[in-house]
Amino acid sequence: MKEYDQLKIQLRQFAEERDWDQFHSPKNLSMALIAEAAELVEHFQWLTEDQSRSLEQKKLEQVQEELADIQIYLVRIADKLNVDLLGAVSKKIEANAKKYPSDKVRGSSKKYTEYE
Repeated sequence: MKEYDQLKIQLRQFAEERDWDQFHSPKNLSMALIAEAAELVEHFQWLTEDQSRSLEQKKLEQVQEELADIQIYLVRIADKLNVDLLGAVSKKIEANAKKYPSDKVRGSSKKYTEYE
């Protein structure tokens, strides 16, 4: 079994054992996801670019926890909606490659609508 599938099952069982599945609607999970993303952002607020790349160990551990929370909610939402998350990511990468051809966008942060 793939690691992703194992994670999905583990999270499903975790919620079922606690009778939390009743609360895990896509709406509620997406709201929890955004809350966790905001907690992640708080760790970087007011840091310089360089500081954000070299976090102290304690701060890095806190960031890792927030990233884990985000991943958990993301996997749960995909599971609830029967979305093949890894497949969706692959499709999105392909779409982005067409929107942002490397020969046109290299070194630029412009949105795809800003290119000729």
